[in-house]
Amino acid sequence: MPLFSKKNDDSSDEERRRRDDDPDSPEQAPPDEHTRLLPNRLDSTRGLLAPDDPAVTPYNLWTIRTLRFFTVSFALVSFLWWVLLLVSAFTTPPGFHTRGSGFYAFGYASLALANMLFTLIFFGVPAKPVRIVTIVIAVILFVDMIILLAVKQTRYEEGWVGAVSVIWALLMSLWTLLADRTVKWGKEEEEQRLTGRPETRRTLTEWLEVLVSTLAFVVMAVAAALITLNIILRAVDSSMAAPGHRYPVDGGKYRIHVYCHGNKTDPDGKELPTVLFEGAERPVEYEMWDLADNAVKNGSISRYCFADRPGMAWSDTAPSPLSASFATDVLSEALARAGEHGPWVLASGGIGSIYQRVFASRHGDSVKGMVLIDALHEDLLDGVGAPGRGFLLWLRGVISPLGLDRLPGALFRGRTGRDRVYGRAAHQNSKFIFAKLQENLVANSFTKRDVQGSREIQHRDTPLVVISSGKHVKQSKKWDRKQRDLTKLTDNLKHWDVVDEAPHEVWWTWQGREKIEERLRQLVHG
Repeated sequence: MPLFSKKNDDSSDEERRRRDDDPDSPEQAPPDEHTRLLPNRLDSTRGLLAPDDPAVTPYNLWTIRTLRFFTVSFALVSFLWWVLLLVSAFTTPPGFHTRGSGFYAFGYASLALANMLFTLIFFGVPAKPVRIVTIVIAVILFVDMIILLAVKQTRYEEGWVGAVSVIWALLMSLWTLLADRTVKWGKEEEEQRLTGRPETRRTLTEWLEVLVSTLAFVVMAVAAALITLNIILRAVDSSMAAPGHRYPVDGGKYRIHVYCHGNKTDPDGKELPTVLFEGAERPVEYEMWDLADNAVKNGSISRYCFADRPGMAWSDTAPSPLSASFATDVLSEALARAGEHGPWVLASGGIGSIYQRVFASRHGDSVKGMVLIDALHEDLLDGVGAPGRGFLLWLRGVISPLGLDRLPGALFRGRTGRDRVYGRAAHQNSKFIFAKLQENLVANSFTKRDVQGSREIQHRDTPLVVISSGKHVKQSKKWDRKQRDLTKLTDNLKHWDVVDEAPHEVWWTWQGREKIEERLRQLVHG
C-alpha cells in the first residue's frame, strides 16, 4: 500500500483550503503588537504561560516601549539642563544669568532629573504608593510655580531660567505619574493575555524595589515641600522695602543698592567729604550702619553712603566670574547713577578693604582719605580662595533652597525679615552664599591681580589710617606683619592704631567704635 494515498492528499488539501479561508485561524490572523512581539510562544497547542515566564512582561507592548523611549529622552534633556545650571554657578553662559542665586533653579532641575532616573530604574515595577507620592510632588511644584510667577520679586530674581526649571520639574512629575499608571495597565494586560489572570503576587525583589522607589519619592516630596516653605519666606521678605534706591548696572542686567544719609556741608556751609562705608564679610548694613548713623548724630561725620556688593542684602547677584575689579566697576556706575561723585573718605574692614583699595586707586583725587579696619592683605587671599572652602560654599548653596537653617530660625528663634535680608541670619541666604562662592572662585587669581595692580597706581599722598584688632595681631605674627605692610600703601600714613582686646570686627567693641569715629572725624574735618 502506498505510503501516501490520494485520499489523504485530497483531505489535506481541503483542510489547507479551510484554514486559508478562515480569518480567525491562528496561522492566518493579521499580526498585531502581541503576535509580532511574541512569535511562536503562544498558540492553541501550548496553552497559557506560567506567571514567572520571562515572556510575561509589559515590554511586549509597543505602547510601553514607546513610553520608555520618551522617558529616556526626557531624562537626557533633564541631565543636560542640570549640567548647564551646574556650570552657570561657576561661569555664567550668555543669557543664563539670574538675579537671585540660581540655586533654586538648580534645585528644581535636580528634582526633575531625580524623577526621571528613579522612573527609569523602577520602570517595570509600578506601585500605587509611588503614584500617590508623585501626585503630592506635582501639587507642591504647581504651588511653587504659582508663587514664583505671581510674586514680583521672586519672578524678577529667578527670571526665565527659574521659571523653566520649575515648570519642567512639574511636567516631569506628571510624566512619572503617567508612566507608572501606563506600565501598570500594560503589565495587567499582558498577564491577562498570557497567564489568564492579572498577577497579584510580588517577588521579594519586587517588594524591595517598591520600598526603595517609594522612599526615594517620599524624600523628593519632602525636599519639594521645604523648598516651597522657603519660597514663601522669600515672598514675605520681599515686602520689606530697601532704604535708598537700587540702580541698574552692567547694561541693566542687575541692580546695586545704594543708600546715603546726611548733609554734604557742615553748619558753616563748608563742603565736607562723604564717608563711603564698605562691609567686611557680611552686609554693610549689619556691620556698620549703626556706627555710621551714630557718627552723623554726634557730628563726627556729616554724611555717609554705602552700597551692597552684588548678592549682598538688597543688591542682585552678578554673573560669574566676579572679581574685585568687576565689583568696583558696578559700584562706581551705581554711585554715578545715584548722583554721588564724592569727594570721599573710604572706610572698610576685612575683605571689604580689598574692594575699596581698588576703588581708591581708580578715583584718584576724589578720595580724601582711607580708613582700613583690620583689613585683609592681598597675600592672605589664599584662604579666601581655598578649593575646600569653595566646595563647602557650593554644597551649602545647593542645599540652601531647602531652608534647613532659615526655616527653624523663622519658626522657633524669632528671626525677622531684617535678620534674613541683611542681619544675623543673612549668611543663610542663597544670594549671600552665591556671592561668597563667586568671591572664592577668583580670590586667588583675578581679585589678587586687581588689588596688586591697584597698589601700583594708588595716589601716594592719600591720607591713610590703619586700625587693627589687638586680638588678631597678638594671635598671629603673620597678620601683624601684613597689617604693618598695609601702612605703606601711601606715603601719608596718619595713624596706625591697635585696639586692645578688639576682635577682627573691631566695630563691635566700644573702644573700637570710639577709635573709628575719632579717625573719621579727623579725616572728614581735616
